[in-house]
Amino acid sequence: MEANENASLPNQPSVNSPSRRRFLGQVTAALAGSVVLGKAVGAAAQETKFNDGAASAPDLSGDPRVRQSYKLRVGTAAKQASIPVPPHTTNGDEQRYPDKCGTYTKGLLQDGIGLVNLAAYRSFRKAINSGEFSDWENIITGGPRTQNGPLGGRAFSLEGTDDVQFGDAPSPRNQVNQIVVPPAPEIASEAYGTELIEMYWGSLLRDVAFTDYATNAIAHQAAAELSSMPTYAGPRNAAGTVTPNLLFRGVYPGDTVGPYLSQFYITPTYMGAQPMSQQMLAFLPGIDFMTDPLTFLQVQNGIDTGAQLQFDPQPRYLHDGRSLTAFTHVDVLFQTFFTAYLVLGTMGAPVNPGNPYLRSTKQNGFGTFAGPDFAATLAQAARIALNNVWYQKWWIHLRHRPESGGGVCRQILIGKGNTLDATLHGNVLNSQAVQQSFAKYGDYFLSQAFPEGSPTHPSYPTGHGAVAGACITILKFFYDNDWVIPNPQVPVNDGLSLTPYTGFDAGQITVAGELNKLAHNVSFGHGIHSGIHWRSDTESSIQLGEAVAISMLQDRAYTYAEPFTISFQKIDGTTATISNQ
Repeated sequence: MEANENASLPNQPSVNSPSRRRFLGQVTAALAGSVVLGKAVGAAAQETKFNDGAASAPDLSGDPRVRQSYKLRVGTAAKQASIPVPPHTTNGDEQRYPDKCGTYTKGLLQDGIGLVNLAAYRSFRKAINSGEFSDWENIITGGPRTQNGPLGGRAFSLEGTDDVQFGDAPSPRNQVNQIVVPPAPEIASEAYGTELIEMYWGSLLRDVAFTDYATNAIAHQAAAELSSMPTYAGPRNAAGTVTPNLLFRGVYPGDTVGPYLSQFYITPTYMGAQPMSQQMLAFLPGIDFMTDPLTFLQVQNGIDTGAQLQFDPQPRYLHDGRSLTAFTHVDVLFQTFFTAYLVLGTMGAPVNPGNPYLRSTKQNGFGTFAGPDFAATLAQAARIALNNVWYQKWWIHLRHRPESGGGVCRQILIGKGNTLDATLHGNVLNSQAVQQSFAKYGDYFLSQAFPEGSPTHPSYPTGHGAVAGACITILKFFYDNDWVIPNPQVPVNDGLSLTPYTGFDAGQITVAGELNKLAHNVSFGHGIHSGIHWRSDTESSIQLGEAVAISMLQDRAYTYAEPFTISFQKIDGTTATISNQ
């Protein structure tokens, strides 16, 4: 399916062109009435303030550009407002279990492992229902740690489709913008158990270099157990087997081509005149957290345990799960993709063949269709995608974190499962991964890479994944997706240097494929490798971020004076087209 919603709309090659005037004329009727994208919880105050400031019609008798700008804004808003609001369906665990053990409650007052204080939960639910800042100030917490930006999910954007219009089923109209954000697996389901097993294997392989997976005994055991799981959603080879080299990879085009790490994560580059080696500071190996009842419960209450991260003073290239966790622990969310933009420049990657200036002999792009546009658009897409996914997290799904799933697993395995309303599938209760984790740590908790465990916001979908999906879409829009990256490299197993990658598929490593891979590297680095996000968090988030970016680009297309049609590869391998012609 092509994402070309603009093909039937007129071109806008100049401010006063007949084609742009036709488009503006088509939307004049929208000026007679107000356009509202959909009533949202907590939005009343924002609407009141806006309407109070716009009680009278604007004076459009001045410069013609002011009229055109106004009509353009209203026209894009009217187009987005025509998209129906789809269903938003949860996995039902919040309603299913009265003790809320299958729901996100981190930082609220806890009565025990897996058991939130129900009065605290009611205060939490009241704040969600109202969307009021004051109600969030009155939630009952177990310690000083604050909830992480819930009201970001109520923020509006003036570009692209509104948060509430992305749901769990396509609309019969405008399916391009309607992404499927399905309910997360139920806590008692086989799929949930499989995801939790993958999380335990990720924790056990945190200090193993990706290049050593092929010869590592634990990686082989992980691959064998996940191969036996019908609900495992990761990639398999042609024989249907999960191999060690396929562990913790995505399923999009390019994800399984070449080394585990994307070339954009390791290739040295420059930010202007500033060299960037892409070597990072990572944590010392072998130090994990939240593996005992005391610190687990402290963290769930939002209490600082006093444990500290220990850093390796030697800069290294990212090369194992723990180094990825260290990077994503403190990264600026679009940082990796801005760096990828710099790397594309260092490599000399060609721009997208649809760039209008490729056909020009008299002018070049700058504020549009060139570097300043590329960089600024990345940041804007990241902001819109983040607030969009925050809506899904807080106002729809409230999925709990893998650490909470590990806590439920631990209670059942030590004979205290009768204290909880929920149960788990037998696949995880009988898992080799869980038993090996117990042998290593002396308890059944899912070990964490960070002393505070996960952030204090719900798990599903993930912010890193949504920002990743949005940012790689922007880079695909601006750069040639099919360009083969020359001279690919791979970090040696201690991360101290890079060596040429000489695998059979070295000539198949493309810009689009490596961007898809980069999105998974980032999101799984902050997820499976860290112990704080499920695989399904990442997959849905990347899709959501892509859809957000496409809807933003569809609106932004009308603002360019250059006539253009640009196509690029979506994460599912199909083609999207953005055009103002």
